Amino acid sequence: MGSAADDLRLVVDPVRRTGRTLLAAGVEQSYVDVADPRHLHFEYVRRMAAVVDLAAPRGRPLDALHLGGGALTLPRWLAATRRGSAQLVVEREPAVVELVRRELPPLPPEVAVQIADARDAVTAAPPARYDVVLADIYRAARMPRHVTSVEFAAEVARTLRPDGVYLVNVTDLPPLAFSRAQVATLRTVFADVCLVADRRMLRGRRYGNLVLAAGLRPGRLPVRRLAARVAADPLPGAVLHGPSLDAFVSGAQPTTDATLAER
Repeated sequence: MGSAADDLRLVVDPVRRTGRTLLAAGVEQSYVDVADPRHLHFEYVRRMAAVVDLAAPRGRPLDALHLGGGALTLPRWLAATRRGSAQLVVEREPAVVELVRRELPPLPPEVAVQIADARDAVTAAPPARYDVVLADIYRAARMPRHVTSVEFAAEVARTLRPDGVYLVNVTDLPPLAFSRAQVATLRTVFADVCLVADRRMLRGRRYGNLVLAAGLRPGRLPVRRLAARVAADPLPGAVLHGPSLDAFVSGAQPTTDATLAER
């Protein structure tokens, strides 16, 4: 059986003619506006961008590590909104990188792309190198297990500067057991964690994306401003933090390399 990388296409958005959607085996992976890199089509991408936007002074360049490349939507956005940001993108599938380089606008020179496994790349990264790490890592619509553990989160934390932030895109379906375990996992390593999602997802009514944000120090995340930003989005979201996140986790246990090996 072929992999999703064997059936990759970039298709033109019939409504927004400058938009391009990356499909893998017919499943939407990324969206890029070739005329405006600031345009973010998917709501979960806007939520990740909102955290970055609010977590550092406007326009300040950031050192960023992107785990999972796709069509490089967020690297292009960050290059446009924070000029001079040094960025490394880690993408496992060479075919994705080849298609994007061939059919989409060139990347800014400050953006480098490495073909590698995300965990290998994080393990090899120097300590305290990045201001932000953004993870959007999927194979066949599932997050690989080896990037879901406490040990992986600890490696990410090691690569972050003291004020650094880690962002993760999680796809899940009711009853959101995977998301609860991922929150518990991040809380084992990071001092400040929040979750951003559609209220319908949090009520267990639909499949979709949640964004987890984590900071190394207590009070690092701009929770109040983030809640206001995502509430005003065309697809409004909610932020869980503190007691509301405690209730969401509801006894879920962190995922470790050892528990994964037992499954």
